[in-house]
Amino acid sequence: MLQKEYPIQLEIAGNTALWTRPDTGDSPVSYPAPTYGAVKGIFEAILWGPAVEIVPIKVEICAPLRYHSYATNYGGPLRNPQNIKKGDAYQLYATVLTDVCYRLYAVARPNPDKAKLPEAARQWDGRTTSPGHAYQEIFNRRLSRGQMYATVCLGWQEFTPSYFGPFRAETEVCKDVDGIVIPSMLRQTFSQGYQTSFCPSYDTDLVIRHGVLTFPVKGGREDDQ
Repeated sequence: MLQKEYPIQLEIAGNTALWTRPDTGDSPVSYPAPTYGAVKGIFEAILWGPAVEIVPIKVEICAPLRYHSYATNYGGPLRNPQNIKKGDAYQLYATVLTDVCYRLYAVARPNPDKAKLPEAARQWDGRTTSPGHAYQEIFNRRLSRGQMYATVCLGWQEFTPSYFGPFRAETEVCKDVDGIVIPSMLRQTFSQGYQTSFCPSYDTDLVIRHGVLTFPVKGGREDDQ
């Protein structure tokens, strides 16, 4: 039985973004647009609940693509053990996007995998006549107020947006960003949901047409491989 889907959308802009291409190693380079998983994460950063599944549909690129070299000092756990012992940072280089703006589209629908829901989510689902519609209403209210469940970011957590919220009237799609082929684009790193282990999946042969990147629709659960 097909679940009814409820559209949700938002606009997000910022000074810097990095949608990491996994094949670029320890000097990451950004995709021109956020991945399926990144879009999903942005919506869930505003409102998340395991009883509802967020399915990204497309991204509209609303600013020219500008790449820029970026360097930062990394002090996390992936450093060489000797560097960690000495307290030394690791200088990390990246190729990022600057002055970005996107319009993001997705749908909300009930999570069909009821058996794996936490107890609190199962109770909420049982009390709610239409979980997808309830999510849509709550999401739009939170978006208009600038409320977040977690920090909204443009890839890396330090790249916070200068704006996120409803569509702005002055924003236009950059239709001259056209014909960009992405042979392989990371879809999700945890393809079966937040309760599962690392299991990346990819979309292949994507094309940005007139400023629009559309994500492929997959059968069954949208995050199935």
